[in-house]
Amino acid sequence: MPETPSRPEPFVQRTDPAALADLRARLRATRWPDAPEDAGWSLGADVGYLRELVAYWADGFDWAAQEEALARLPRYRVRVGGIGIHVLHARAAAPSGPVLPLVLGHGWPDSFWRYTKVVPLLTDPGAHGADPADAFDVVVPDMPGFGYSDRPTGPPLDSVAVAGLWAELMDVLGYRRFGASGGDLGSHVSRYLALDHPDRVVAVHRTDGGLPVFGGDPAELTPEERDWFADVAAWGAAEGAYAAVHRTKPQTAAFGLTDSPAGLAAWIVEKLRSWSDCDGDVENSFTKDEILTNVMIYWLTGTIGSSMRMYQANAAIPVEQHARRVEVPSGFSLFAGDVLRPPRAWLERTTNLVRLSEPARGGHFAPFEEPELYAAELREFFRPYRKEWA
Repeated sequence: MPETPSRPEPFVQRTDPAALADLRARLRATRWPDAPEDAGWSLGADVGYLRELVAYWADGFDWAAQEEALARLPRYRVRVGGIGIHVLHARAAAPSGPVLPLVLGHGWPDSFWRYTKVVPLLTDPGAHGADPADAFDVVVPDMPGFGYSDRPTGPPLDSVAVAGLWAELMDVLGYRRFGASGGDLGSHVSRYLALDHPDRVVAVHRTDGGLPVFGGDPAELTPEERDWFADVAAWGAAEGAYAAVHRTKPQTAAFGLTDSPAGLAAWIVEKLRSWSDCDGDVENSFTKDEILTNVMIYWLTGTIGSSMRMYQANAAIPVEQHARRVEVPSGFSLFAGDVLRPPRAWLERTTNLVRLSEPARGGHFAPFEEPELYAAELREFFRPYRKEWA
């Protein structure tokens, strides 16, 4: 018989001092690679910057303060589908009208961390200069194998399966109907929530269109779509090595990244820089404390390997799944600094597109980079659907 979901239990995060002592010893004993003179970030992570970051991580970074800040968020553990899920569940602070439940989907390389800045803006808009009527109940789960959720012991779960878990999770939390939003892998999950549970998802918002999969005649595509496909292929050749590793041999990379904190930081920070709207300087988008808080979650939970394995699972999703059109009202916020921004024609082909905006600032991690702008995008998009969820 299927396992009965558990009630949410408060999640208390406490790091063993021995784990921190071990981390500092590893950081101080880092064996550094060489690099060509003036290579900078051109070959991957910049050695000079990583030396600076690791030195701060070992002797300046205050994880206890970051952990205390995260502990102030309303976080829980609940068992759904036989898997323990860590979820941030924050209710609207002072609602003045219908409160729309909203499930937010993170991506890689992050976790619930992606949305920590935006939660108060969504639950209490009145306190941040916005309309109190736009308040949400916010649900931010860590996907299985990410953050503080359980790592699957069997085959990794794909985005279709995770969407099914989120539908079950929303039931456990008392929400029959809700909105969904996400980026990166979270965009995939939000898409499948809308596809497989259209009676429950009132509208879906995404910050990207995912990687395009098209099984039809290329002649059917518009010139803009064909150009975008070519851009995606060129991006994959220049920037997609990480994804090829994740899809094919994630376990091999996991040995080094699980053992070396400097290696883990390099693997993650290079993507924070490449995919954010930082103009080449990662600290234009993230402080060292913010970067290291994200990396620490991966380090302490040992989830870099399990998070990468989801790419392999998603690569096996049948083509016919990709061909399905989302009929739930769909909106997209394509931030200027993000990668692989799809043309309107593709979004109209694949979804019931009702709103498309292109914010002038922000990148792949928009909820963290530009939380006020991101929150405003969600308020604007979901406003017409508030009365439909009950």
